[in-house]
Amino acid sequence: MFANLTGWHLLIVLAVVLLLFGAAKLPALARALGQSARILRSEARDLHDEPSRKPNQSDT
Repeated sequence: MFANLTGWHLLIVLAVVLLLFGAAKLPALARALGQSARILRSEARDLHDEPSRKPNQSDT
């Protein structure tokens, strides 16, 4: 799907993002994206580390 993308395409996408969001909002956007990635990784790790339950086992 994205096999034909080159470095120039990435530069164009970054320029468009800069124009859309402006330089002032980019740090907050990057911080929010990093925080979301950390939350996703921790939740995925918790699901992987959680012992598997039997289907008829209740939460009580």
